[in-house]
Amino acid sequence: MSNQNNAGKAVITGASSGIGAIYADRLARRGHDLILVARNQARLEQLAARIQRDTGRTAEIIVADLTKLEDMKRVEQVLRDDAAITVLVNNAGVGAAAPLLQADVDKMQSMIDVNVTALTRLTYAVAPAFVARGHGSIINIASIVAVAPTILNGVYGGSKAFVLAFTQSLQHELGDKGVRVQAVLPGATRTEFWDVAGHSVDALPPEWVMSGDDLVDAALAGFDQGEVATVPSLPELSDWNAFESARAALGPNLSRSKPAARFGVQ
Repeated sequence: MSNQNNAGKAVITGASSGIGAIYADRLARRGHDLILVARNQARLEQLAARIQRDTGRTAEIIVADLTKLEDMKRVEQVLRDDAAITVLVNNAGVGAAAPLLQADVDKMQSMIDVNVTALTRLTYAVAPAFVARGHGSIINIASIVAVAPTILNGVYGGSKAFVLAFTQSLQHELGDKGVRVQAVLPGATRTEFWDVAGHSVDALPPEWVMSGDDLVDAALAGFDQGEVATVPSLPELSDWNAFESARAALGPNLSRSKPAARFGVQ
């Protein structure tokens, strides 16, 4: 995904605002034509016009609600059929800040539909084509709550833990087939996410809150450096590597024929 005159098409979900719109700008400047997916047609049209004016790249739009199966299948068909697609950015997502007992279960289901189901289906739609061509990139926007699930809403944390685990599994399966994958774990970022989640970003300590531009620029730098998981605010990569090493060290004892002696089971 280096700077090229024409690096193929990048599909970006949740592209009408926030992180998705910034990815659209940055990938266009790297030489990608774009397919922008979101529900808000007016915003998509404005973004596409600006991208084309500022970068000279083409920007198609797909108006789709990824909680609706028929809309999702339209996007899946494009991912399967368009051989020019080289990048999928699974950015569309919904957040929540309310504790479990105060959260509406139907809204939680809708969040799972976008954060988990849509991301999974769209990845399944494009991955076989990337493998067949021997190249392609999948960027999944997760969150720091993937590894800190007691922050914000637990269903939201669980959905982003899925994104991280799914990305790591994709790396394991596809990494030797020419397909690049990355999970991006933003912390608090100044976007409309917080308005939807019902918690003002201005209520957070300012030293916690990153701009969307800085977030995306750091995430793309992490991609260029070969990171599978990128935490844009993490000062030392060695801290993440230590976290992953501790997880890997559990491996030999995660499944054995007998319970551990500490349980006293005869």
